[in-house]
Amino acid sequence: MSQRRRGARAGAPSTIGIVGGGQLGRMMALAGYPLGLDFLFLDRSGDTPAAQVATSLVGEFTDPAMLAELARRSGVISFDWENISVPALRKATRGSAVRVSPPLRALAAAQDRLSEKRLFDRLRIPTTHYAAVNSRAALHRALRDIGLPGVLKTRRMGYDGKGQAVIRTAADADAAWQAMGAVPLLYEGFIPFDYEVSCIAARGRDGELAFYPLSRNVHHAGILRVTAAPWHDVALERAARRHLRALLTALDYVGVLAVEFFVRGGRLVANEMAPRVHNSGHWTIEGAATSQFENHVRAVAGLPLGATTPRGHAGMVNLIGAVPEKSPLLALPDVHLHDYGKEPRPGRKVGHVTVVCASSKERDQQLHRLLKSLYPELSGLL
Repeated sequence: MSQRRRGARAGAPSTIGIVGGGQLGRMMALAGYPLGLDFLFLDRSGDTPAAQVATSLVGEFTDPAMLAELARRSGVISFDWENISVPALRKATRGSAVRVSPPLRALAAAQDRLSEKRLFDRLRIPTTHYAAVNSRAALHRALRDIGLPGVLKTRRMGYDGKGQAVIRTAADADAAWQAMGAVPLLYEGFIPFDYEVSCIAARGRDGELAFYPLSRNVHHAGILRVTAAPWHDVALERAARRHLRALLTALDYVGVLAVEFFVRGGRLVANEMAPRVHNSGHWTIEGAATSQFENHVRAVAGLPLGATTPRGHAGMVNLIGAVPEKSPLLALPDVHLHDYGKEPRPGRKVGHVTVVCASSKERDQQLHRLLKSLYPELSGLL
């Protein structure tokens, strides 16, 4: 505990302040402690996964006093989710020596789906056809211009399938508008994709880049359920790295960035980006030479990046709702359990399980066995 107290002193250069105390922040702290780094969190609750491993300030994310305290006691500020106030964080750090990494312009772009799509367009990253929707008339114009089916999404505060509705008919459009029309929206053409992948990269303060292998992802009800990596497709990985390099350079980015893509006919279509460590990169804890969490804290702390070489063929299964009985899981070969210490709740990510195997065939067999055991209704996903 003494090491964490040392990190709480004013302006400690080795202290990373994190806005948000979820499991992503917790895993950042656990990755950073062996490097001699300390962590200080700010969250609305004192009962968070991160609070179990680090000092945590309790207050609203927009509280000027709390943000100023975080800035005063940190050498750099990062965050573990997107839905925090950019204006409040900018105001709290204005005139301060503390850095914010990743940069606030990246956070702002990811918070607004319209800004994100326009950024993709500007950098020539393929994405879906889309239109801003601020009225019922604008929705009908979007339906006419883009066509059906499509997806109506809130421009802000959407994650894990929340804040969106699939529109297949005019009746669906009316129902979606009734349910969501009080906030700015975005309508996107539906992509009949073959499968989904993500690419994760880290960029250091000096511009050093490190790319992780492509991963294949399977979602169910809007929530990531399974990831397999590395996903070998030379052409797709080359294109994904080109797109991430463009984003990292344009944003003068520092930290880890993830972009989720649809794959259709052997081509990538960008879905969304996450300016933080990402759920589809959890496999890197056991499955890569340096995890995404360690590379994120290395980057924001101004340290050299670590190698991203895979240690085998890795897979991850998210634990949703509740952590199952641990003994049967831990008795399985090549299985690693991560329990976030969160209260059970339907639809909540409470942990994950990873496997690292010698071959992709063994990995896929193990993932299938895990799904069949944990979530029989999802065993057909792979």
